[in-house]
Amino acid sequence: MSTFPARSWLQRLAFSIWYVLSRPPWDTRITPPELVEAITGEQRLQPGRALDLGCGTGTNSLYMAQHGWQVVGVDFAAPAIRQARRRAEQAGLSEKVQFYVADVSRLDFLKPPFDLALDIGCLHGLEPLARTRYRDGLCRLLPAGARYMLYAVESARGCLGRPMGLTPDEVRQLFEPWFHLLKVEQGTHRGSRTSAWYWLERSPLARETSAA
Repeated sequence: MSTFPARSWLQRLAFSIWYVLSRPPWDTRITPPELVEAITGEQRLQPGRALDLGCGTGTNSLYMAQHGWQVVGVDFAAPAIRQARRRAEQAGLSEKVQFYVADVSRLDFLKPPFDLALDIGCLHGLEPLARTRYRDGLCRLLPAGARYMLYAVESARGCLGRPMGLTPDEVRQLFEPWFHLLKVEQGTHRGSRTSAWYWLERSPLARETSAA
């Protein structure tokens, strides 16, 4: 993938340089407990096909692959994807996970269905039009009953000082009625900014109400 209309080339360049020169603060190499619970907990999801949006260097994609999932990871930073592919090869997981340099709001190259979509800190940095395209892409890729896990901060300054964030009301407005909001757990991001985890399920009326 080589076109990224939803984000400026300057932002992509900044992220790419960050991955080349150091480890960005969000690249913790730690799978969050919310995903661990979904994948291995008492109410764990049955392994299937997962989509990791804004996958970075692949920590969560590899975790899911290690637990029986077939995974596709997408990120617009080429250096991050190169690291993710190298980590997958070193872990012997290259046949279970695929990584693509691509725009998360332009997912036409992917084929459905996916049983789970994961986004940890990607959607909240997109502009409104890109968020709509992102949502429409999920509507096409996730069938009724599929799960979507989203982590977002409510308000912050992103790369190059751009405002970013998603409130619970904005999440509802963006995804309903195509998705049903199952649960919201609010917290803080790095001890200061309000954030939340959202668990959503693709509507049973997916075919009739799809925006795709």
